[in-house]
Amino acid sequence: MPLNPELKKQIIADYGRDASDTGSPEVQIALLTARIQQVATHMRENKQDVHNRRGLVMMVAKRNHLLKYLARTNRESYLSTIQRLGLRK
Repeated sequence: MPLNPELKKQIIADYGRDASDTGSPEVQIALLTARIQQVATHMRENKQDVHNRRGLVMMVAKRNHLLKYLARTNRESYLSTIQRLGLRK
């Protein structure tokens, strides 16, 4: 279940530093958040799907690592990113 290409382009445009920026932590966190929401919806319908559950846990852990990095290196960007995405920290 990959992200819709139009949604992915929109996220990159919203969170990226320029139009082709896909590697900044803000973009990676936003893309992971969209993917996590998609898999979480799948998990509500398919509670016994342990393979996707493992993938979901891995994505959440990766997002947490990226958030810690962003908080350590650029506090203002970290605060604006978690506010825009509606994450608790």
